[in-house]
Amino acid sequence: MSQGRGSAGPAMFIVVALLCLVVQFEAVHGATFIVGGSGGWTFNLSNWPNGKRFRAGDILVFNYNPTFHNVVAVNRGGYSGCSTPAGAKVFQTGKDRIRLDKGQNYFICNFPGHCQSGMKIAVNAA
Repeated sequence: MSQGRGSAGPAMFIVVALLCLVVQFEAVHGATFIVGGSGGWTFNLSNWPNGKRFRAGDILVFNYNPTFHNVVAVNRGGYSGCSTPAGAKVFQTGKDRIRLDKGQNYFICNFPGHCQSGMKIAVNAA
């Protein structure tokens, strides 16, 4: 009985190629996070990102009632001071999907008093 040397070669190539595709697919299609979980985008969320691992390209989903809230992508100063810098992107659909950039990402609700009541998050994406 003869054993073929290299008979595992084509099979191994296919396995490696499939693994590469899976890794690439995962990198292109990042994770999706529901901000605030089942409670959605609301007050006292500044600690919500703690313990989560975010990557550039991940999607944050902000669910909220647009009559009472919005989401504003701000810079560090806007986050710290609960203010909306000129040119900041304001989201107001109530089901906003925002892709994270690499580094710090800051979001607030700029309805009066909401950011000051903890309706803000800072997310660091690797």
